[in-house]
Amino acid sequence: MLIVEDEPLMAGAIRDGLRLEAIAADIAGDGDTALELLAVNAYDIAILDRDIPGPSGDDVARSIVASGTGTPILMLTAADRLDDKESGFELGADDYLTKPFELRELVLRLRALDRRRAAPRPPVREYAGLRVDPFRREVYRDGRYVALTRKQFAVLEVLVAAEGGVVSAESLLEQAWDANADPFTNAVRITVSALRKRLGEPWVIVTEPGAGYRIEAAA
Repeated sequence: MLIVEDEPLMAGAIRDGLRLEAIAADIAGDGDTALELLAVNAYDIAILDRDIPGPSGDDVARSIVASGTGTPILMLTAADRLDDKESGFELGADDYLTKPFELRELVLRLRALDRRRAAPRPPVREYAGLRVDPFRREVYRDGRYVALTRKQFAVLEVLVAAEGGVVSAESLLEQAWDANADPFTNAVRITVSALRKRLGEPWVIVTEPGAGYRIEAAA
């Protein structure tokens, strides 16, 4: 574990408590140290206080998410308003525990996160300014979150995986729909059109007449 906490007594108490549960942990007292440790070590879980010196806990969370490592994040903070929790989860937190807390509850939450981490996560794909996270089912274009339907997400996932290659309508139908899909349906065209509008201008999905669709690489 990585404990990011600027109060030495609190950080030490958490580390000592985790040791009693056979959980090893490093401590970072500020954002810079946290980022340095994350750059050289592969942690199972990061425990983040949001209000820390240097880059904030939120900045550290953004860095973890952007790295694509899939390291789970548990925010452990005094910020206990619902708005605080909402913003924490939007940043990429997998769990949120407010201070004061019981060490036993922290351990239980860490165990639960670790069980979820054991399941392999599909890789985050980035291409032409698009970031597609299959695990969280999130899409960003140039850092802007884009809300998609499940079918639109499935189509975009296939197109981004092709990295600029042309994907035929038939291939999209096979990969983003089920085996019983009507090969003569116009669902692909309609879904791609709606997806293109959701992603916004300049249009990033190009139609190749008679061939299919592809993602236009940024100039």
